[in-house]
Amino acid sequence: MRSFKKISSVVFLFISLAVFSQTLGSNLDKTTLALGEIGTYTVVISGLQDKTVQAAPVNELLPFHFEEIKDSISIAKGKYTRVIEFAIFEEGTFSIPVLEFNIGGEIQKTIPYEVEVVNTATKEDEINDIRKNKEIPLQILDYWEMYKWYILAALAVIAIIFLIIMFRKYGRKVKTSPVVNTNKTLKELDLLRKKKYIENEDYRSFYVELMDISRNFITTQYRIPADVLLTDDLIEVLRNTNRISKENEKVIEEAFLRGDMVKFAKIFPTSSMMEEDFNAIRNFVKRSTKDLELEQLRTGV
Repeated sequence: MRSFKKISSVVFLFISLAVFSQTLGSNLDKTTLALGEIGTYTVVISGLQDKTVQAAPVNELLPFHFEEIKDSISIAKGKYTRVIEFAIFEEGTFSIPVLEFNIGGEIQKTIPYEVEVVNTATKEDEINDIRKNKEIPLQILDYWEMYKWYILAALAVIAIIFLIIMFRKYGRKVKTSPVVNTNKTLKELDLLRKKKYIENEDYRSFYVELMDISRNFITTQYRIPADVLLTDDLIEVLRNTNRISKENEKVIEEAFLRGDMVKFAKIFPTSSMMEEDFNAIRNFVKRSTKDLELEQLRTGV
């Protein structure tokens, strides 16, 4: 009778362990993979009896080199199943270490695995796309987003070139037009008059500035290098050109020769003589536009 009770107790213990214990198992479908080939690693825990399972988060269970493509977890009828599809893109031997699972507060571990990855491609192999290229029709806005910076840069370059051409064609003409030069020189003469060199009989300063203003004007208005020519050479050039009328030529000759004599202290002009030369140069500046108009008629410009 006692023997029967002992046997019954042992049987009951084994039945209890079978019913209430959990079984953890794992499986690796392939131990040798080609580069990029998909392998499957599966973990199954049975006999949960409503116990919870804690493990590494989804897509974080396997080591670094294992590129997890799919990580699915399912629990049904006291059975925990985790299936991971992965690929490795480097040649060599890689390990799946012992992995821990917390089952209702109890830690259970899987067995380790090793995966060998080989390159099965050869130079003669033809490489084909996994999927056929799909043509996607593009709209005008799509092209604009793709090429807008190139278009804007090209437009900016064209605009700069256009501005440079317009400036060279018209800007200089406006700035150096006869009327502009005439008005500019008349203002310079008015400033000279306000210095009262005539009233103070400062004849030397008067003729130095008057000659400078006149030479710069002739250089700009008539394209004659009066600013670098000596007076005698300038007069010779004026006589051999048709740009300046005889009347204006005479004014320049008389005023410039007198200015030279004053600068070298050969004469001492009176106030009336200074006034006369000032008015003569001022009138010459005003009449200069007629010289240029006549020159254009002669040249047919």
